[in-house]
Amino acid sequence: MGGGMEYNKNKWIEEWGAARENLEHNFRWSRRNLAIVGIFGIAIPVLVYKGIVKEFHLHDDEWKRPRTKFVP
Repeated sequence: MGGGMEYNKNKWIEEWGAARENLEHNFRWSRRNLAIVGIFGIAIPVLVYKGIVKEFHLHDDEWKRPRTKFVP
C-alpha cells in the first residue's frame, strides 16, 4: 500500500537510544555526580527559597507589617 518508504537506521541515534534505555543499569556514583546532585538538587533550591523569603521580608518591612515566619 505505502511502498517505497524504507529508511536507513542511524547508528549514532540507535546507540544513544540504547544507552538511555539502560541508564539505570550503567550509572555509577562518582565525585562529579555527587557534586552535580549537591549543586542542582540541594544548593540551588535552597538559594531560591532564601531569595524568595528575603523578598517577602523586604515587602513586609516596606509596608510596615510584622514579618511572617516561614518554615522550610
